[in-house]
Amino acid sequence: MGTATASETQLLPERGDVYFSADVETDGPIPGPYSMLSFALVPAGAFDGQVFQRPVADGGVFYAQLRPISDQFEHEALAVNGLDREALIDEGTDPAQAMQDAARWISARCGGGKPVLVAYPLSFDWSWLYWYFVRFLGHSPFKHSHCFDVKTAVAVKCGIPVAAAGRKGLPEKLQARRVHTHHAVDDAIAQAEIFANVFEYQRPDEAS
Repeated sequence: MGTATASETQLLPERGDVYFSADVETDGPIPGPYSMLSFALVPAGAFDGQVFQRPVADGGVFYAQLRPISDQFEHEALAVNGLDREALIDEGTDPAQAMQDAARWISARCGGGKPVLVAYPLSFDWSWLYWYFVRFLGHSPFKHSHCFDVKTAVAVKCGIPVAAAGRKGLPEKLQARRVHTHHAVDDAIAQAEIFANVFEYQRPDEAS
């Protein structure tokens, strides 16, 4: 596998994967009974099967704060993300509009490639975004399985158990420069950097 030079990083593959780092902030553990209050998407690179391209320095960001869809919420979740749920009831974007806008934003950045959702770990963010896309748009731009779990990749690349592959144990050379803040934009950008670092990483004992 090769790595694209700086001059090549603006090119999208005619086919292959186009990665989008995603982060969601919610008011509870599962979609439906609870609500996704915000989410962000940022370009995370592309791979045509031979060459991995890191994203350009300013590839753009999609960010939305959404109107809650139910009355249920957990105070603990709001304490983590710091979002004003009461304000979002009146001021948040309609979920159908937000998911439509996000799908258009993704499509405009894919060229001929296939969009792939990236998250760390994938399970939480995927469950929310997939549910919201299908519920409010009728389909997901990531289909039913176009996704990449950074946590699993860390476990495989570093030769460690999945349980030990969380952010806290991430080797320094794989870490992002941006701090994890629980703001969706900050965390999606940091996650994109981690993803690219992990994608290119070779263990010292495996490097040629």
